[in-house]
Amino acid sequence: MKKINTICIIDDDPIFRFGTKKMMETVQFSLKFLVYKNGKDAFDNLLPQLRLNTNLPDVILLDLNMPLMDGWQFLDELAKIPFAKNIPIYIVSSSVDSRDIKKAKSYKMVNKYIVKPFSISKIQELMGELKNHA
Repeated sequence: MKKINTICIIDDDPIFRFGTKKMMETVQFSLKFLVYKNGKDAFDNLLPQLRLNTNLPDVILLDLNMPLMDGWQFLDELAKIPFAKNIPIYIVSSSVDSRDIKKAKSYKMVNKYIVKPFSISKIQELMGELKNHA
């Protein structure tokens, strides 16, 4: 498996952000995190890196329902930017709406839709998927 150096967490819930970081550190998934409270902050900060194709995250965990720019808007903007690195994107949402799950599958850059809450077992499953994906 290629080494996961940086995880990008885009979620407006501070408890989710904190808990996910702690669980990922516990299972030694990654020690470096880019954390954003909404899609706009994430996109604005990642855009220069995407254009230069440098210092990009290895995985993005993306919430759907956020202020300023939601997960769908983030994906739409990201799709407009050509970049060389394949960054697996996992939607992590509390929505169990089948329309959201279907819509997520329509984005080629989305690897999987994961329903919250996140747990160590889900993180270990994610690690296994990334290992087989690389």
